[in-house]
Amino acid sequence: MAGLIGVFGGTFDPPHLGHTILAHESVHAFDLEKVLWVLTEMPPHKPDHPITPLGIREEMLQVAIQGFPAFELSRVDIDRPGPHFAEGTLRCLRESAPETRYAYLMGEDSLRDLPTWHAPLEFIALCDMLVVMHRADIGVDLGALEEVLPGIRDKVQFSKAPKVDIAASDIRKRVRNDLPYEHLVHHEVARIIRRHQLYR
Repeated sequence: MAGLIGVFGGTFDPPHLGHTILAHESVHAFDLEKVLWVLTEMPPHKPDHPITPLGIREEMLQVAIQGFPAFELSRVDIDRPGPHFAEGTLRCLRESAPETRYAYLMGEDSLRDLPTWHAPLEFIALCDMLVVMHRADIGVDLGALEEVLPGIRDKVQFSKAPKVDIAASDIRKRVRNDLPYEHLVHHEVARIIRRHQLYR
């Protein structure tokens, strides 16, 4: 049987320790061969959301995942035209490696909102597993979700990674308000934020 590869998509603006903890724990908990970090150029569900230029986010992500042999930056959403939906991302990955099995990593808020995603049933069909980071403030009724998205219950596995309440939006807010944030990101990511005067 082909190995299981994690897919972790997002804008990563900025990438933070919560991201790396989820990915690292998932590698060990679910025996993932590696995790592909899929950097989204422009999230189609947030067209008016201000976002850091792609090149800077790519630089931050590269330093955030360095030192982890199982982590790899994927260019699947960088090198193809948008809009970039998760369903299309997985379809492209499967076309390039048909025998590979994929586990998609997401937060519980994304699981809750999955019915609003583009082509959610097709997305679920393309996944072999959904690795979900539990959040105490969310809580998802899998039974109710199964009624809307048949087959999802069998795909979901909740991560037992340490609960780290970090959000990129909170980091951006901390930078704007001159609050400490360096302990929430890789030190090189903090350096890039300072150098480019991001989130001011």
